[in-house]
Amino acid sequence: MSNSIHLISLLLLASGLSIQAQEKRAMTFDEMVGWERISEQRISDNGKWVFCKMEPWRGDATILLYNDKGEEKGSFKPAAKAQFSSSSEYLLVTKTPPLKEVEAEKLKKTDKDKMPMNSLIISRLSGGIETIDSLKSYKLSETADWLAYQRGSKKDSMLYIRSLDGMQQDSFPAVSDFGFAQKGNVLYVVSDSVLYTYIPQKGNNRISDKKGVFKKIAFNENGSKLAYLFCPHKDSAATRSSLYLAENNTPGKLIAERGDKAFPASWIISENAPLYFSENASRLFFGTAPEPKQKDTTLLAENRPDVQVWSWDEKVQYTQQSFNKATDLKRSYTAIYNLGSGRLLQLATEELPTLQTADEGNAIWALLSTTRPYGTQSMWTARQFHDIYIINLETGERRQIKEKSPSYMRFSPKGKYTYWYQDQDSSWYTRSTADGKEYRLTTPQTFAAWDEDNDVPDYPSPYGIAGWTDDDQSILIKDRYDIWKFDPIAASSPVNLTVNGRKEQITYSLIQLDREKRAYNTSEAQYLTGFNERTKGSGYYTTRLNKPVAPKALLAGNFKLAALAKAKDANAVIYTQETYEQYPDIQLSNLSFKKSIRLTDGIRQQDSIIWGTAELTSWISLDGRPLEGVIYKPADFDPNKKYPVIVNFYERNANTLYNYHMPSPGRSTIDYPFYLSHGFIIFNPDVRFTDGYPGESCYNCVMPGITSLIAKGYVNEKAIGAQGHSWGGYQVAYLATRTRLFAAIESGAPVVNMLSAYGGIRWGSGLNRSMQYEHGQSRIGGNIWEMPLQYIENSPLFNMDKVTTPILIMHNDADGHVPWYQGIEYFIALKRLQKPAWLLNYTGEPHWPMRLANRIDFQKRMFQFFNHYLQNAPMPKWMNEGVPAVDQDFELGY
Repeated sequence: MSNSIHLISLLLLASGLSIQAQEKRAMTFDEMVGWERISEQRISDNGKWVFCKMEPWRGDATILLYNDKGEEKGSFKPAAKAQFSSSSEYLLVTKTPPLKEVEAEKLKKTDKDKMPMNSLIISRLSGGIETIDSLKSYKLSETADWLAYQRGSKKDSMLYIRSLDGMQQDSFPAVSDFGFAQKGNVLYVVSDSVLYTYIPQKGNNRISDKKGVFKKIAFNENGSKLAYLFCPHKDSAATRSSLYLAENNTPGKLIAERGDKAFPASWIISENAPLYFSENASRLFFGTAPEPKQKDTTLLAENRPDVQVWSWDEKVQYTQQSFNKATDLKRSYTAIYNLGSGRLLQLATEELPTLQTADEGNAIWALLSTTRPYGTQSMWTARQFHDIYIINLETGERRQIKEKSPSYMRFSPKGKYTYWYQDQDSSWYTRSTADGKEYRLTTPQTFAAWDEDNDVPDYPSPYGIAGWTDDDQSILIKDRYDIWKFDPIAASSPVNLTVNGRKEQITYSLIQLDREKRAYNTSEAQYLTGFNERTKGSGYYTTRLNKPVAPKALLAGNFKLAALAKAKDANAVIYTQETYEQYPDIQLSNLSFKKSIRLTDGIRQQDSIIWGTAELTSWISLDGRPLEGVIYKPADFDPNKKYPVIVNFYERNANTLYNYHMPSPGRSTIDYPFYLSHGFIIFNPDVRFTDGYPGESCYNCVMPGITSLIAKGYVNEKAIGAQGHSWGGYQVAYLATRTRLFAAIESGAPVVNMLSAYGGIRWGSGLNRSMQYEHGQSRIGGNIWEMPLQYIENSPLFNMDKVTTPILIMHNDADGHVPWYQGIEYFIALKRLQKPAWLLNYTGEPHWPMRLANRIDFQKRMFQFFNHYLQNAPMPKWMNEGVPAVDQDFELGY
């Protein structure tokens, strides 16, 4: 090739690249809704295979299969889920009908029985695929390559049992329930109202000698024992079921029934409680309950008054009782059957309803506790007190060990100790189960166990426990950065195992890669994550817990690491690595992390989209505190241009600098990639609060942050908007009363009147809201009689006449967090003052729209609102003309 031709080729190539770069464009709403995120990923037990689920927000998901060389070896679409077999030789994929096909049938009002059905694909990883159509349900053995499934319509109840290679098959007719043991290749089957166990290659065993109703069927881990509830009569199964136990596939024997002397009089065996064995199968746990009350059927409904009686001194507020009513009607209390002694014991009672066991039920001691005597007080303290008892699971002997304890005690893995953190003195404690002696492990002077950044009017929370070492030898306690080893009886000084966390400002956290382990072996290599507070980057590290040493970095840098999972029988791992610009594609490596293979290609979705960048910024608040935040800029950012800005925040988010923002039709906030692609800059500032002045604190932090941003020279000062939801919605509503800087504000589900909100109810739980003002996020620090001025000064409603900014409010009428009437008060005040304001109410929705159609609608309207006020786009019809109620079902007004 001549030099001239070569030069022309290079110029054409460069021109092509330039044209390609110029072809990048703004994201559409359809692309946002169809954006594929990785919603599931698994590595096979032998570490040689990986599958993931690529799923759009609306549309058909795809299961992708990769080998350990990084090659894509299978693609299944549309698909719902996948599983590797225990041998790692098969992948099972549940294929679904295409969404368009399903929606078309729904439009035709097709009967449910005639709707398209799923199918099951059995893919042999060495080659070959088999399909089972018309799949109803299936279960796969965790220890062998055996499958049980049902197919066809509801009327078809045949159960098929087969080896995955298809060489061995069997079946049961009229099956209503079935399931494998967790760690044994044995199956229970309820066929024609009779209970069987089935062992592949050996056949079935009849467990029940009578027909009837079987519920809560449960194996021990290896399947040698089977417990179940049985009643011969369907109509009385809820109140007349008895508990049976079958061992080694022999017929079941009655072990407990209604009227047993071990239980309170008239109590029943409860069908609403879990039925499970201790890990060593020496104990069977089940539930009992008072017999359900019966309604008076001799009284007509119209003659029965419908009234609630609220009492000033009830331990649990009536609204909370009402919210929990369905659960309380099914409440049960744990009892136990000791297989060795054959003894039944009632453990939990109405007075002591909460049971906590140790060592997966193997330990002889357990804890019983209650918070009920202190329910009224917790309404305003936002703090539970506990009466705690210790109980012997062999004898039933119990004794009280704590009265009105402000802390909840937990067991060490083997149950040799209980441990707790006491907020009032910021200290960790242990108690020896054997002799009842208590030990104080930390004091505020010797160990900083508490959250150093706490800024709510309450005792700070602890950084927590990192775990225990084997056989309860040591308890591992975290400070802000490091992991410390403590002797549980305080006989020796604590040891900083990670050494350099505070010095380097790296927060270390242990990772338990083996999901079945409950403690850490000090002689084995352990793995940690580390978050660098200075750079906001993260890493994977390794260390041993037998001596203090700085953890060795395996993979660390200016990115975020997540989703680490290890193969059960190999050192292969999968994880994700991301930045704002780098999609969190799945990486395959081993525990050295020296070489990684990127498997997925989710980042390809960004190829034609104007993406963006994220950078850390800092400033000083008006009250002198150093602050950080993140500035997000469009990828084609030009420092000589003037950009519209949206300020979006909640509390503190600077630590999320390297988070990838997956495009989505979000329920409560702007979509960062979408807005960046449309030419906006987004500013996400941190906020730190002072008790009693949450609104002023927000102003002191956010406004100088915006000023520092304007000083950079690329901001259109007349096109700055703000957006927040819930607590963020409150803050932007407050800012609108203090400044004329903003050209538009969207405030989602805000509190605007703290006086009326203080006495409100969180209908999503039935709890009163006063506690969050006195001790929680709303940060007043006292009640309305002690601090009335703070409630008024921090309430935007009382300064609404000062608002000059157009406001879009989104608040839904079924909001269970913030009372809907807060949004109504906001809108009516603005309407009374004739300020430009719009209210979006997604009827029947809670604190944020949950239905995908509503989330898409919210994102469209919010974007149109900001695009109009910040980019001079035409005002949409719904803003200009409204959408009258009579047109609601016919006109969206976009």
